[in-house]
Amino acid sequence: MREIVLDTETTGLDPRQGHRIVEIGCVELINHVPTSRTWQTYTNPEREMPKEATMVHGLTDDFLAKQPVFAEIVDTFLAFIEDTPLVIHNASFDMGFLNAELKRHGFPTLDMDRATDTVAMARRMFPGAPASLDALCKRFNVDATGRQLHGALLDARLLSEVYLELRGGRQPDLALAARGSESAADGVRVFRQPRPHAASEDELALHEAFLRQIKEPMWKQSQE
Repeated sequence: MREIVLDTETTGLDPRQGHRIVEIGCVELINHVPTSRTWQTYTNPEREMPKEATMVHGLTDDFLAKQPVFAEIVDTFLAFIEDTPLVIHNASFDMGFLNAELKRHGFPTLDMDRATDTVAMARRMFPGAPASLDALCKRFNVDATGRQLHGALLDARLLSEVYLELRGGRQPDLALAARGSESAADGVRVFRQPRPHAASEDELALHEAFLRQIKEPMWKQSQE
């Protein structure tokens, strides 16, 4: 099963107030395990970057002015995600910004039903506990030491590890991935020849000798 872990960075908190996307990062999962395929781009938001937002992700007006606008990257973005289910931390935020951009450029919007929200997953699993990405990385011992600033691809990589833990841990999924050639990942049980469990002649002889040392062994009574 293919999924895309997705994250965005933006100029602010609300696309309805004119805020725009400045970075998109995607990590491909197969059977919930990250592959080597990723997709990332910065985009020129065509507006001024608020200082408060720069403090979050470190992206400046000068840097973003040299990047492509959303219209120039939208085709490659949609080609990468295809119709694949998405995994997003606080999905309504990122989906709201993506759909605002898609609508602005005349593309169909993304259905919210295709997004798995890891914030909701974490709150169901750990009611009342912090559900931020940093908090979940600490809970699951995911190494986030390089995360001084937010970054879409970096956060998507971290979220891919957190998502795997939210689904029950690393070992079961890694085992399925390793056994992909046996179709275990497709839910098909692989037939294996039964192993012999009958005792050998030598083992039977040893057992008989042991019974002769016991007074009225129950095994002999059952045979009679």
